[in-house]
Formats: sequence, structure tokens, C-alpha cells
Amino acid sequence: MSRISSDPTWWRQAAVYQIYPRSFADSDGDGIGDLPGVTSRMAYLSALGIDAIWLSPFYPSALADGGYDVDDYRNVDPRLGTLADFDDMVTAAHTAGIKIIVDVVPNHSSNRHEWFQAALASAPGSPERARYHFFDGLGENGELPPSDWPSHFGGPAWTRIVETAGPNAGSLGQWYLHLFATEQPDFNWDHPEVREDFHTTLRFWSDRGVDGFRIDVAHALVKDMSLPLRSKPLLEILVDDGTDPIFDRDEVHEVFAGWRSVLNEYDPPKAAVAEAWVPFTERRLKYAQPSGLGQAFNFDLLQAPFAAVKFRTIAQRCLLEAEASGASSTWVFSNHDVVRHPSRYALPDGSTHADLEAWLLADGASPELDSARGLRRARAATLFMLGLPGSAYLYQGEELGLFEVADLPASSLQDPTWFRTLNTVKGRDGCRVPLPWSDSEDNFGFGGGPWLPQPDWFADFAASVQDGTAGSTLEMYRSALKIRRELQSEESLEWLSEPAAAVVHYRRPNGWEVITNFGDAPAELPFGVDHSQVVLSSGELHVGSIGAETTLWVAP
Repeated sequence: MSRISSDPTWWRQAAVYQIYPRSFADSDGDGIGDLPGVTSRMAYLSALGIDAIWLSPFYPSALADGGYDVDDYRNVDPRLGTLADFDDMVTAAHTAGIKIIVDVVPNHSSNRHEWFQAALASAPGSPERARYHFFDGLGENGELPPSDWPSHFGGPAWTRIVETAGPNAGSLGQWYLHLFATEQPDFNWDHPEVREDFHTTLRFWSDRGVDGFRIDVAHALVKDMSLPLRSKPLLEILVDDGTDPIFDRDEVHEVFAGWRSVLNEYDPPKAAVAEAWVPFTERRLKYAQPSGLGQAFNFDLLQAPFAAVKFRTIAQRCLLEAEASGASSTWVFSNHDVVRHPSRYALPDGSTHADLEAWLLADGASPELDSARGLRRARAATLFMLGLPGSAYLYQGEELGLFEVADLPASSLQDPTWFRTLNTVKGRDGCRVPLPWSDSEDNFGFGGGPWLPQPDWFADFAASVQDGTAGSTLEMYRSALKIRRELQSEESLEWLSEPAAAVVHYRRPNGWEVITNFGDAPAELPFGVDHSQVVLSSGELHVGSIGAETTLWVAP
């Protein structure tokens, strides 16, 4: 019998665990994680104490971008299972009281999608090409791309095709837009067929029991494609008034209003969260409004250094944003697109994104990580975050304290960034290495020979080693997620420390207190806090004091 809750507001305070299916658990020994593998680990997920699973794409795909190049939005990749396997997984999750969120990738399809194949087989100006962005090139013979827009993965955002139909068949012809890999042509979201087809996709998975959706690159769907195309030199530069030619245009919210109408057809309504890399407060609110998707990721803590003022300021601002939008805030430190946070925190203080990329390119050899500090900070940051109001998004393996696998051999790398930057940017494979379940089994209990090689040091981080071991990162997560359900009774907090203090202290309405020492030396416990009240610590407990880079949870 299902134990799944029918509470329509479940997502506001949920602990959501992201699964990258190919790297979670392999049930058939082919080296690729699959949906039956997820089902086989449902007891582990239930014991962890999460409220929902977010599945990264499991659709048919050539894996040009790790599954985010989708061939068919309403099916399962045969290497990962079948629709029946998906249904079994949903049933198992719901029986365990766990919701299911699936990734939707609406900005682009794969170049193997039936619509794009039809577009390639049709002539310029055809209805088939109108579902994508096909343009004639510039220059005397159309030899230049239609604009200077760069791909997010390196190189230009345009690829020229050889025409197969019409009077110019066999010759170089039009160009198509792809903000990401060449194999990921962007949809034309001004086309009504594109909009309606995604409504069909939302209903398809909702009817199969899905509880919510994570929307990939939600801010990029609608573009200003009026000629001449405007210059866009850097993807990172956004105009904060909704008129940027590529990103965060006001018209995108018309799309999501239509999605919300579809999601509200169900009782309870389906949840949705936007991946919208929008740094401007008033812009981000639009994605989280009740008439739209209802919630949006904030990546502020993920991008911040481990520092008291930064963490407190970000938490305050994001909670105010959430209140203004009617949503709840979201918190995240790691996911399938970024270097795992224990490794980020282990780099020298002051390291920039460029330093991080250089460290990856050096296979993690320079500079040498302070791994003990990195894990200590990661554990403290996690308890700080899990105590906050809002939903927490956790990435598979962070509960084991995994670091980035920075020294993958070049021959095993698969991220398109590595190839499109001519081997100058390492990419994201290091956070996608299959998980270590057991220190005593082949391939650390993952299954067959994994699609990315696992390092020897995984043995010390395997779930089997940490299970039941007091003080392990796995047991810390389990304890925190169990307590969190009591702690999250109301969506507010009271700051008890001064804004510039190195020890950040806040209290939830039900009396629970969270204290984080961001300093590099022990500090006295705040006045009125008794050591005996501490029920959870990210580090060693000290009578009368809190250790360096440590978070404590204090019971009422």
C-alpha cells in the first residue's frame, strides 16, 4: 500500500535527492546505471530520510551531453530500462513514501529527434524547419554563421548543414542554432506545435504517477530571432530587463503559465522547479511565482565561499525572495553540473572559478587539496543549510562525502565541453563517476565495469563502510534528515548572532537552534546554549565550545 502523502505543499520543505541514473546503480551488469538499479536501492533512499527523488534524464539519447540530448521525451532509454521499469520504480518509491521528480529538457532536443530529422530532410522554409531555428548564413555565399553567439560548451552556437532537399540538395545550406552541443538543436518556442507537444509530455509523465518536474535551462526557451540577430559576446552577460536576445526574456513566462495550467489539472497539482541561472532578484522571482513553475533554484550558496557573512547574507536574501514570490527557497551545494563541494572547499581560500578549472585540468594535482578541511567545511555547510526553511536538493554521493574525481584519464572523458574547447576545459565527468556501494565487491558494488572508472580511494567512502559508523558522513545525513522533519514546522527563522560574527546562530520557531562556526579556531558556545542540548554536530563535540568549521544542532 502506498504511503505517499497527498499534501499539495509537500515540495515547500522537501529534501530532494538527485539521481544521475547512469551512475547510481547498475542492475544488469552492463556498466550503466538503470531504473531497476534505482528500485533496488529504494530501502537505502528510504533510510536516508529523503522526501523525493529527482531523476536526471533517462530518455532515449545518444549521450552527446549525458542524456540531456533527448531523442524521445516520452520513453525510456533501452539501456536504462523500459516504461514498465519506470512504473515499478514509481510504485516502489511511493510505497516508501518518496515522491518522484523527473527532468524535462525543453530548450533543445537531440539531433536524432524525429522532428529534427524531418527538418534535415525538408527544404529551407518548410514547416518542419519552423520547429527549430534555421537561418541562412552571412557572407557572400552564406559561409558565416548568422550571429556571433557562442555555445555554452565552447565554439559557435551554429552548425551548417548539407541540404538534402530542394534545388540546393547536396550543397552546404542553412545553419541551425544550438546553445549547447552540436547534437542539441534549440527548439523554436514561438511555434505552437512545440508548446503543445511539451504539454503532452507533462501529461504523459504525470499520468504515470510523477509528482513534479525539474525544468532544465528554463530561462533560455524564448529568444529574439528577429533579423539582424543582435550580438551576444558572452553567455554570462545578461540584460536585467527581460530584453536579452537569448536568456531570461519576459515571454518565457507565457510558456510557463501554460505549463502551470497543465500541472494544475491534477489533484494535488504537480510541482515544478526551474533551473534558471538568473542573478537578478526580481527576475528570479518570476519563475517561482504561483502562476508559473512555483519554485526556482537559487545557486547562491553553491557559488559562495565558505564564509560567515556570505552564508548569512545569502540566506537572508533568498528567504526574502521566496516570501515575495509565494514560493519557498531552495538550497543546493552540488549537482551533476559542478565540482563536488568538498573539493571546492578544499582548494586554497580565494580560489576563483578559473583556479578551479586549472585544478581540474591538472588532474587535481596542483594545488594539492586540503581534503580534511574540505570535508569538514562540507559537513558544516550541509547542516547549516538543512536547518534553513525551504527545500534542500542533495546530489547522489554527497551523503558519502565524495570528492570530485579530478584525475579521470583523458581517454575516458565524455563531457562535450572537453571536446568543444579542444581539451582546455575538463568538464563535468568528475562528479558523475558511479557510486561506491561496497568496499568488498567488484566495482564497489555498482554493478558491471562502470562507464567511468572509479578511483581506489572510493573504498574508504563506500556506503558499506559508513553504514552504522558513528560520526560518518552518511550517518550525519541520516540523522539530520530525520530531525529536519521536526525542525521544518514553519518557514521562518530568527537570527541570534550579529551580522558580521564568525559564529552564525539562528533559531527556528519551534525552538531548534543551528550554530555554525565559520572560523578556523574553536569558539565559545553562545550564551544560553548548554552543551547537553546539542543533538547533532558536523564535527567533534567540545564541552562549552564549538569546534572550528563546525555546525551544531541544538534541541529546544
